[in-house]
Amino acid sequence: MKEKRQSPRVEKILPIKLSISDFDVLTETNNISTSGAYFPVSRPLELMTKLNVVLLIPIKKNKSKIIEKINCTGIIVRCEIATENEQHPYRAAMYFSDLSDRSRKILRIFVNPFLKA
Repeated sequence: MKEKRQSPRVEKILPIKLSISDFDVLTETNNISTSGAYFPVSRPLELMTKLNVVLLIPIKKNKSKIIEKINCTGIIVRCEIATENEQHPYRAAMYFSDLSDRSRKILRIFVNPFLKA
């Protein structure tokens, strides 16, 4: 089935740090796009919750790999139970609400090579 999202997601695991007023967690993405990410968490997150997000994105630059750090805000748009993982029994999806042009370009550089033609 062809991807219908405007910003297609790729199934890639990347480290991600999420912070809200009473909750900080280090986790990994299950998938990511230039507009959002899907990831496991240990507790449910309310819809429309605003998170501070730090992503570490590996990209190639001048024939070597570097890690680009992206700081942005995400908004939870979905949270569901995922019973197969006892440590992180929930999966959440967030939309990147304030991604800078530079950060979106970094994500595009990372995501685009994995998209199927």
